[in-house]
Amino acid sequence: MSAESKRHMNRIAQMPCAICGAFGVHVHHIRTGIGMGRRASDFDTLPLCPEHHQGMTGIHGMGRKAFERHHGITELELLARTKEAMTCSAS
Repeated sequence: MSAESKRHMNRIAQMPCAICGAFGVHVHHIRTGIGMGRRASDFDTLPLCPEHHQGMTGIHGMGRKAFERHHGITELELLARTKEAMTCSAS
């Protein structure tokens, strides 16, 4: 992992959960558009609290499609919001 990737992921880890706003998040690599057994870029990551990452209402607990239906938002929309928040906080 490059120093730039580490810095980016550390910034993601300091953000609130993209779903509920809680702090103490996991860094989730998006799965949309990624083949089986492959991992998204470290720059295509979201901050998700433990529940929304791996819990019963989480992306890994429910599966991506059910998660998106349940929460009414896609991974790509969450990624766009996360990138926008990072841009705004850097200003």
